[in-house]
Amino acid sequence: MMSDQEDDIVLSELNDEDLVAQMFDDLYDGLKEEIEEGVNILLGREWAPYRVLTEALVGGMTIVGNDFRDGILFVPEVLLAANAMKGGMAILKPLLIATGAPRVGKMVIGTVKGDIHDIGKNLVGMMMEGAGFEIVDLGINNSVDAYLDAIEKEKPDLLGMSALLTTTMPYMKVVIDTLIEKGMRDDYTILVGGAPLNEEFGKAIGADAYCRDAAVAVETAKMFMARKHNQMAANN
Repeated sequence: MMSDQEDDIVLSELNDEDLVAQMFDDLYDGLKEEIEEGVNILLGREWAPYRVLTEALVGGMTIVGNDFRDGILFVPEVLLAANAMKGGMAILKPLLIATGAPRVGKMVIGTVKGDIHDIGKNLVGMMMEGAGFEIVDLGINNSVDAYLDAIEKEKPDLLGMSALLTTTMPYMKVVIDTLIEKGMRDDYTILVGGAPLNEEFGKAIGADAYCRDAAVAVETAKMFMARKHNQMAANN
């Protein structure tokens, strides 16, 4: 049986290390208000916004992501954790922009035309934000033009496309072929995902990678960004 002691934890009385550990637990349990309070306490203790993001929020979401990947946590729990993370991010976002904090990368993500499924896509978006990426979510039912407009406007590093129906999957190829025609394909890393897809399909349509779940998407995106930074460093 759970003891009542847990209710007695006063976040502001914890030292930094214990507070971050408690925030990991609170994120894991999807406690949004506690996360918002924790973020504000750390900021009040002169923590830089970027440090709060990486050490408290991303640190906590990494544990959530790993347990999701390993089948210990499931979609509802991850959505709760991501929602708590969003509460903390809402406080940090304006501060991060003001301080010009480094971003891991930027991703435009959306479900393809004819498809209205978005839980998987939302999960990827939230976990990517949790890993420090800036996410531009186009929602569902996106035409080629919707993707093109977004990437021309947002200039992302990555484009993510999701589909849950075998009938809408082929539309991903339409988007990639259009980018090739326009000579824009090599400007973006393209990640695809969704239940009916597999690695072979991803290769066949010319995507950079197929990601079987949100945790894999985050790891893959980080890998491509590291490669991109290394290439940029080599070229300078």
